[in-house]
Amino acid sequence: MKRFGLPLLGLLILAAAFASWRMSGEIPRVPTHRVTRGTFEDQVTTNGRVEPSVWASARAEREGLLVTVPVVKGQPVSQGSPLAVFDTKDAQADLASANARIDEANAAIVTLQAGGRRRDIVEIEEAVKQRRAEKTQAEKELAVAERLAARNAGTQEEVRALKDKLELIQLQISGLEARRPALVGESDLSSARARLREAQSAADLAKRRIELSTVRSPANGVVYQLDAKPGAYVSPGALIANVGQIATLKVLVFVDEPELGRVRKGMTVKITWDALEGKSWTGAIDKVPTQVVALGTRQVGEVECLIDNPGLSLLPGTNVNVTIQTRRQDAVLLVPKEAIRNRDGIGVFVLENGLLAWKKITVGGGNITNSIVLAGLNEGDVVALGPESNLKPGSKATAN
Repeated sequence: MKRFGLPLLGLLILAAAFASWRMSGEIPRVPTHRVTRGTFEDQVTTNGRVEPSVWASARAEREGLLVTVPVVKGQPVSQGSPLAVFDTKDAQADLASANARIDEANAAIVTLQAGGRRRDIVEIEEAVKQRRAEKTQAEKELAVAERLAARNAGTQEEVRALKDKLELIQLQISGLEARRPALVGESDLSSARARLREAQSAADLAKRRIELSTVRSPANGVVYQLDAKPGAYVSPGALIANVGQIATLKVLVFVDEPELGRVRKGMTVKITWDALEGKSWTGAIDKVPTQVVALGTRQVGEVECLIDNPGLSLLPGTNVNVTIQTRRQDAVLLVPKEAIRNRDGIGVFVLENGLLAWKKITVGGGNITNSIVLAGLNEGDVVALGPESNLKPGSKATAN
């Protein structure tokens, strides 16, 4: 064992030295990027909520039970189309009663204007006869009550009550007899006409209730919100439905306060909705915010955008993803931000003829991935990426 130990150790040392020599002779490979001209876009990415560009609410104008709702959410409707219908049985009954009173009052007016009816005289005579019979009976009861009261078997209250009753009956008889010479007086005609007016007012009110029993669409559009349900009891002013134009939509875009300065009217907006993957909508900023408001834990400005909605596939009330294109430049030199370093100024490592060279550059605007190169680089230059510790000016390298 001792005989072969030293030669074997020497062979291992030689092998390690050869491997080290081989490695020291290899040219390091670095990730690179070729500088090209392209389109530079800067964006604000946030979220928003979709609303109709034009809309109107349909509300109940009376209270009652809804019996039918002949529309569904998302249904196109025209102005005046029924959206919900109340139960009208009570109103129909009131209208029938009012119409009957109208007929009765009209007939009475015609009769009075013609001089009165014989049946009125008969009715008066029958009423007088009945009251006289009631008077006779009351007189008998009074005589009995007075005798009982005299014997302390009855009360003076009972006597007084019967006297009041007799007096009332006598007044009724006098009133009936006074009517005989003036069956057709001006007051009767006025009364009949008053009854006619009251009945007509009741009929108009019932008709109005029946008319208000159908809630109609306030405009042409699509029912994008529907709160009414058959069988529900609603109060006046309750929301039945919202109807809006959704061929063009308004999007309220929530832009965080620090980014509001980058947003201008007319900037291009792109909308995506998670429910329809792969589909997008475009539009432009229509209004910039005039104040900052709280949105949860954020301070945002509500930017209004108008977008076209072909096919009506984007629905009001949805939450969407929003990208605002705040800047666009075509045919500019672009360099990845990963390549830009700050040594004795802003610059990049350029790979030329297998050697790394340090070049200072001047950059313009940038986004999260690229910067615009204003000076220091040419189209086609190859810049090094990766950790700066692996890059040294003048060192050999090959593109990875």
